[in-house]
Amino acid sequence: MTDLLHTLPNFPTKLYTHLIPSLERKLITTTDLLTLEPLEIARRAQLPLLDVRRLTRHVLARLQSQLGVLSEERVLREYEGHLGIADTLSLSRNGSAIVTKWSVISTLDPILDSALSGGIPTGYITEVTGESGAGKTQFLLTLLITAQLPPPYGLSRPTVYISTEHSLPTSRLTQILRTHTQISSFTPLQKPSLSRIFSIQTPDLESQDHILAYQVPVLLARHNAGLIVIDSIAANYRAERSSTSSSGAALGLRTSQLLKLGHQLRSLAREHDCAIVVSNQVADRFAPTSPSPPQTRQTSASPPHFLSSSPHGSSQGMQSLDAAIMPPPPPSNPLPQPYQSLSIYPPLTLDHQQNFFTGWSSGPPPRLHHEQTPQSASQRSMQNQNSKTPALGLVWTNQIACRIALVKKRNLGFGGEGSSSTGDGERLWKRYMKIAFASWGPGTGSMGKGIEFEIWGGGVRSLGMEPEGEE
Repeated sequence: MTDLLHTLPNFPTKLYTHLIPSLERKLITTTDLLTLEPLEIARRAQLPLLDVRRLTRHVLARLQSQLGVLSEERVLREYEGHLGIADTLSLSRNGSAIVTKWSVISTLDPILDSALSGGIPTGYITEVTGESGAGKTQFLLTLLITAQLPPPYGLSRPTVYISTEHSLPTSRLTQILRTHTQISSFTPLQKPSLSRIFSIQTPDLESQDHILAYQVPVLLARHNAGLIVIDSIAANYRAERSSTSSSGAALGLRTSQLLKLGHQLRSLAREHDCAIVVSNQVADRFAPTSPSPPQTRQTSASPPHFLSSSPHGSSQGMQSLDAAIMPPPPPSNPLPQPYQSLSIYPPLTLDHQQNFFTGWSSGPPPRLHHEQTPQSASQRSMQNQNSKTPALGLVWTNQIACRIALVKKRNLGFGGEGSSSTGDGERLWKRYMKIAFASWGPGTGSMGKGIEFEIWGGGVRSLGMEPEGEE
């Protein structure tokens, strides 16, 4: 540690006098503090992990301050402005601020905001998933603009758009700015601007990892961006998977990559108090058209015939032996009565549980026993044919705090199913928004149709809440 003062002459070493002697005895340099994990340094020097971690972060912050990434005031406030009781008071103030502060980004639609329990909050990862043409990019472009509005509509902060498939659609953003009447009502100083949207393109997975690890933190620190949009999160992973094998090692590597990505995004959202919204692709889900009959295990070994000397005794002995070695057949429907309409799969399997967190259910909403009606195979087939599963699987689902599913359905009431009318194209499709789950609110769940919305010149807007019923 003798090189610490050569690298940072003004570093306050008096705050770490209980650590520096042990670090010097183990020949740990400033470079080691910046490159090694704090846990490894703590083991080598036999020091408390939390103290070592604070020292490494302090050294890094001092270097970033010299390079202009962090302000001197922030370094003094977070690392050098604490002595004794002041540290406890600062922690209590910060904790109280975290609990009471609630910053959200509005969609400028009261019904959509109500379903989101106020809007898209900062500090969380929110996913918008749906098939092509469902309105994912339109939803994200609306957030890029509304995040620049003053509270309570936005954050009065710039935004970041990270694209993995196409460049930033500036013409569409300009249309939203000119068309939406509520945006036009703000003063010139409060109005959003395209100049406050930072656009980054990531053509492959390697560049995506580098940008998220190094460039995005610097951009957030310098420009105080309040929203990061990634469109889409699955594109680079799907391209990478198509060029590699699907062996167990490759799947294990993919799992570790997704865990690392989730940790990076959560850290950015928490440390910079920004909202992270990503779009995700979907795949078709295939399900049986009717429940499989319960299978009973058969024994291959024949029972011995010498259990009884009489023919009647032999038959009774075989029956008693079968009853002893064969387990009772499983119940025909182990689910509670209101959920029997969802019992395509056993209740503890992923195929059944994904009905509740993907945004697409493979059956109608649960009904009371006296409301249940027989369901034909053709009806169940119609429900299953439109079921989707968001990409990246259950590992990625555990990394996000909210999933917004945008569902697109053919409008059979407009010219019939095969209509090719060239009139108002938006009327050919009906779009619905479901909040599959959200850690800050109840959401709408995967059952029912959700909230119908449309895409218009000013972004997205709701058309009303659809009652829960068979899809």
